Amino acid sequence: MARSAVVATAVLLGGMLPGAQARAGDHEIDADLAYTCDFPSGRQPVKVKITATVPDAAKPGEIIQPTDVLTEVTLPETALKDLAAAGAATLGVETRLTTQVAQKEHRAQTEWIGNTDGAVRVPGTGDLTLTTSGSVPFVRPMASGDLAFTAAGLSGVLTPRKADGTSLEPPTAALACTPDVEQETTLGTVRIAGEEPAATPEPTWSTGDDSKKTAADDPAAPEVGAHKQKAAPADVPPCVGDPNDGLNMVAYVTGYANVKKLHSATKFPVGCAQITQGETRPDFSQPGFLHIYQDSAVVMQYKGKPQLPPAKGTFLTFGFMPTTAVLEMTQIPPKTGADGIQIPNIKSDIAIDLSDGSSKNITLITLDFTMRLHDVEVNGVPMDVGDSCRTSRPFSLSLEGRMTRTSDGVIDGYTLVGGGPLTGSVTIPPFSGCGTAGEDLDSLFTASISGESGYVKQIQGAPCATVSADPTYCTPDGQPIAIPTAER
Repeated sequence: MARSAVVATAVLLGGMLPGAQARAGDHEIDADLAYTCDFPSGRQPVKVKITATVPDAAKPGEIIQPTDVLTEVTLPETALKDLAAAGAATLGVETRLTTQVAQKEHRAQTEWIGNTDGAVRVPGTGDLTLTTSGSVPFVRPMASGDLAFTAAGLSGVLTPRKADGTSLEPPTAALACTPDVEQETTLGTVRIAGEEPAATPEPTWSTGDDSKKTAADDPAAPEVGAHKQKAAPADVPPCVGDPNDGLNMVAYVTGYANVKKLHSATKFPVGCAQITQGETRPDFSQPGFLHIYQDSAVVMQYKGKPQLPPAKGTFLTFGFMPTTAVLEMTQIPPKTGADGIQIPNIKSDIAIDLSDGSSKNITLITLDFTMRLHDVEVNGVPMDVGDSCRTSRPFSLSLEGRMTRTSDGVIDGYTLVGGGPLTGSVTIPPFSGCGTAGEDLDSLFTASISGESGYVKQIQGAPCATVSADPTYCTPDGQPIAIPTAER
């Protein structure tokens, strides 16, 4: 119930049927749209062409599988100049087109993901068209009436490479686009007619405002399938929750942390977050708004310990000496109150505008850690720092995630139950216990690493609510399906 309360803006998801073939009576979607995208040089106009094949008609309860889906993104010459100036010779892209699915008053939302077939050469002059393709989720209408597909936001990840095939720094760039106003964004419709399937049970939870129900609350909303999942990489650790705890969720998280003094960043491998949700508290005290508050607790877990997976960092100490070390971040878990419940270290506030259904969410997460260094090498030569080279005291990592949801249901940003980017900062305390045989190396690491708040960006994947083991979010053995990619 706690998950449902916060995820009131999410989409009802189901499975995936890859490889479905077009049937007789299918028709083509062919839409030319105008978007505006954020680039380092500023906002630029981008042309987007979307083609696909959908059936002319179907019955309620039948699966509709769009096929032959292509997304063409034409980047203007002005947007390519920054990439070319940085040394980009080729470019690839993964696109994510948010697609609204509507049937009468019923709504759902899906994502059409596509990738380029290899890298495309960046021209010296002129625009560049990148074509992506991929299988997309099915849609299962649950009622009669025309089913309309409408294009919404477009995001993606650009992957530029040098002429020799090596990555640039940073290796990827985000693409965030919004459709221009005053244009027709409907991609196509499918006629749905026939006997409707048996009604599904009404949800056991309500926002208190039934006029603003979303697809997650609406049994008659079109069902949207999930993307086919790849096998988890071998370096992703197990992340299993407690199926007997109705408030337990597990999620993967990864990201970068800057060491400001060293002008470099350390990438932390994918780690497992064990989340215990708190109760939701509705608050109507602000006129025109419904606030939903939730206090939760999170503990990182790695091999049975409250840790992040060890991260290997390479720095130029004092600006010239290559130094490599393994960083071990151990969390100090939240204390347990007299009621036996962990004291929350996650504070969430979703503010819903009752006039139009739009909302904003702020999530604040505070984690207390100690850091240990080991397996240190300086200029390729091992340096024995002992077994107790660590920060002299615990330190806090403060992260913030923000989400907006427009009145037409377009969601952007972070929520605890949906995942997304979290940003913040951390200040490293002095080190102690570094060195052996009377050799005190504390001052070396304190001078190199400690102090000066460094920028942190972590990406959380969508969590698995362990008690339900929903196959949209969970593997058969109850681990998260979503494995995030670190972003700078």
